[in-house]
Amino acid sequence: MQYGLIGAKLGHSYSPAIHAQLSDYDYRLCELTEDAFVDLMKSRGFKGLNVTIPYKVVAFNHCDALSDVAREVGCVNTLIARPDGTLYGHNTDIGGFIALSKRAGVVIAGKKCAILGSGGTSLTARTACRRLGAREVVIVSRSGPVDYEALYRDHADVEVLVNTTPVGMYPNNGRAAADISRLPNLTGVLDVVYNPDKTALILDAEARGLPCAGGLYMLVGQAREAAALFMGRDIPESETDRIYGMLRAEALNVVLVGMPGSGKTSVGEALARRMGREYVDCDAEIVKRAGMSIPDIFASQGEAGFRDLEARVIADVCREKSRVVATGGGAVLRDENVRAMRQNGVVLMLARDIDALPMDGRPLSSGREALRRMWTVREPKYRAAADACIDNDTTIDAAVTAAMEAYHEAAHR
Repeated sequence: MQYGLIGAKLGHSYSPAIHAQLSDYDYRLCELTEDAFVDLMKSRGFKGLNVTIPYKVVAFNHCDALSDVAREVGCVNTLIARPDGTLYGHNTDIGGFIALSKRAGVVIAGKKCAILGSGGTSLTARTACRRLGAREVVIVSRSGPVDYEALYRDHADVEVLVNTTPVGMYPNNGRAAADISRLPNLTGVLDVVYNPDKTALILDAEARGLPCAGGLYMLVGQAREAAALFMGRDIPESETDRIYGMLRAEALNVVLVGMPGSGKTSVGEALARRMGREYVDCDAEIVKRAGMSIPDIFASQGEAGFRDLEARVIADVCREKSRVVATGGGAVLRDENVRAMRQNGVVLMLARDIDALPMDGRPLSSGREALRRMWTVREPKYRAAADACIDNDTTIDAAVTAAMEAYHEAAHR
């Protein structure tokens, strides 16, 4: 292995895809024990490596030479085996973190910051916050002098919150690293987790209207800087934006919401074919799990029973990526469903004239007046959940084209 990423558990990683966009070297993922990693560093059997959890401090302690940034941070995430046999360590995470905060519009200068976690990425975040002029930096961990209850009790005046823990990371989506309702003075939130695209912490921050961002932009930014070191040449900063947009456009789900009969199934199936993606119909998955039709679920379990099953299906379906997902007409009635859709998705509302909506086989579509009453209740919820509204009063092909345009625009934001 000449170039690659070393960690204890890597799972799915964007790093090979990112580095493939930056240069033509072979970049691999390699899970190693600490002893095996130390042996690799001693062997110098590579040209350049990136290092992730939990080996950033281990790497720091085995370098022959360190960049000033690495010394300041106290850990490294990039190793270069030099021609003279020495091992050079640098930290590109700090540049990625600073780029993330600026892109998200999270102002750190003059602010009191709380950093969740005490590992290598926490070292990076605290150094970056100091460089950006933070007034005060508080480190929060379960076993440190400031634990989470102490955060809420003694430091409820924090203005910027940074999560460097794996809380909320796939497959444990839905867990928030902190309860920001107990931090009333927040002006910005950053989370280094990038899978899902938006953790529960980031969704909470969005709901409060706070500047916030997950960690994907930081990941791409640090990779660009690492690749420049590997190759010994500059790589334009504009590449970070290009690759970030490309990754999101490949990974995010397209989630369709709208009234019963608005065409979510027909448009969703056609959209999935055009994008070369898996299509998932939440109503069909509900029927599969229940072993009965939706009218029969309503008859036997009532609407509340149906909604409970629907919520479980949406949570499972939207935890994954790169899908086209059609939801039921009432899916937006529960906030938990909208959060599940938005964690990894661009949500698109399909709109069709009320008089054109079919009613057969739909338990809540008992008549045209019932549909109008339903529309009055649901329209604001559809619009609040959606990133864009797609007209479906003409052809399926036109709706698919409009959906793709709206999806790519949202993915590149």
